[in-house]
Amino acid sequence: MVWGMLNPVHFNITSMVPDAVPVATMPILLLTGFFLLVWNYEGSSSIPGPGYCMGIGPLISHFRFLWMGIGNACNYYNKMYGEFMRVWICGEETLIISKSSSMFHVMKHNHYISRFGSKLGLQCIGMHEKGIIFNNNPDAWKVVRPFFIKALTGPGLVRMVTVCAESIIRHLDRLEEVRNKSGAIDVLTLMRHIMVDTSNMLFLGIPLDETAIVNKIQAYFDAWQALLLKPDIFFKISWLYRKYEKSIKDMKDAIEILTEEKRKRVFTADKLEDCMDFATELIFAEKRGDLTKENVNQCILEMLIAAPDTMSVSVFYMLFLVAKHPNVEEVIMKEIQTVVGERDIKIDDIQKLKVLENFIYESMRYQPVVDLVMRKALQDDVIDGYPVKKGTNIILNIGRMHRLEFFPKPNEFTLENFAKNVPYRYFQPFGFGPRSCAGKYIAMVMLKVILVTLLRRFHVQTLKDQEVCVDTMRKTNDLAVHPDETSKFLDMIFIPRNSDKCLEC
Repeated sequence: MVWGMLNPVHFNITSMVPDAVPVATMPILLLTGFFLLVWNYEGSSSIPGPGYCMGIGPLISHFRFLWMGIGNACNYYNKMYGEFMRVWICGEETLIISKSSSMFHVMKHNHYISRFGSKLGLQCIGMHEKGIIFNNNPDAWKVVRPFFIKALTGPGLVRMVTVCAESIIRHLDRLEEVRNKSGAIDVLTLMRHIMVDTSNMLFLGIPLDETAIVNKIQAYFDAWQALLLKPDIFFKISWLYRKYEKSIKDMKDAIEILTEEKRKRVFTADKLEDCMDFATELIFAEKRGDLTKENVNQCILEMLIAAPDTMSVSVFYMLFLVAKHPNVEEVIMKEIQTVVGERDIKIDDIQKLKVLENFIYESMRYQPVVDLVMRKALQDDVIDGYPVKKGTNIILNIGRMHRLEFFPKPNEFTLENFAKNVPYRYFQPFGFGPRSCAGKYIAMVMLKVILVTLLRRFHVQTLKDQEVCVDTMRKTNDLAVHPDETSKFLDMIFIPRNSDKCLEC
């Protein structure tokens, strides 16, 4: 009887299953399909790169940039996915390119003249739509760029030779200020002082405390580098960015004091031509209403920090390379003696120093300081067959490209890499096109003057008890490639050329 009672029930239930299951599982199947679609979503892009993975991909790629630094992250992703690939930064699609043809396309077109970075971060450091370096407003950038071009070319370029030579001679006469107890020279500090002094004499002309400004510039750069790609939530937590905020305020306050002093001198000068320079031109533009006071201050700040940020570290690397390659030093010194001799260097000598120029180029290729360029697409485009949408961020990984294409010995430091003319599409230490570095010509003049003046007077050596060279030196690779300044082995020995000790070298 029991079986008789159960059998009909069993029959009724099993007969209902085929009809009920499809109805019950349909929402589950649809939901599962949706999640699988999202998991594998890649924005319908044909560009190689990590998967979207329900939004986890963009979070991981952004975190990698914050954790590893911009330069290291770019090298990681190019090595992983190829020389034209895609990630996300701050949730925005970002291309990382280390391919010369693609770089050439981006640099030469006007629709890639905007920068990208965290809006709140750029506002915090004062660069959002102000200054020239990371000004991401093309119209505002076009207003200030002519002031920089005028100051960094023409008469300013000629005057740089004398001003820079005088500055380095003054500082070399005071080496005790940067010499440690063992007699070694803190080259980075020395170069930063020279760069600040030279920039001030050329572009501002106000007495300043070099040591204080150099320290403030370093702290400002650290803040700039730290805040450039931070997500918006970072700026909601005040204790996280408070230390950076203080560094930025200290630098801005120092520049404001100097600029106010300049304003007073400009408007009380008996002869205006005595104080005509970059800062004066900006102050007159402010008086005409062409620029705001904040923009004037930011432009002066950026002009003063540019060389200590990059040029000082470039010279530091170059001196280490000279110390480790005596054959290169020998040919450089021979050329200096032939072209300049014992007299002061002149503007006419600059173009004749071809060996020194090749050394500078090879140093910047082999161990760059700025090895990437950040841009944003202002309109839809196609680069090497890949569609690029308006608003896409782009990072040009120039340092990697310099190791991959054209050069006969890309992984060696040798002047052979510049024995023949190098097409500019394969070598871009300053970029080219409408947003190339405004100071690229004056930078080369400055580098030649510093190296000629210093090397003619001193033979340079690294510390003998440590086999430290550019390759083995600990570095950070974020916004720029800087040596790890916590290392004890970055100082160098300067030996006077006319000393007995130098003759024994």
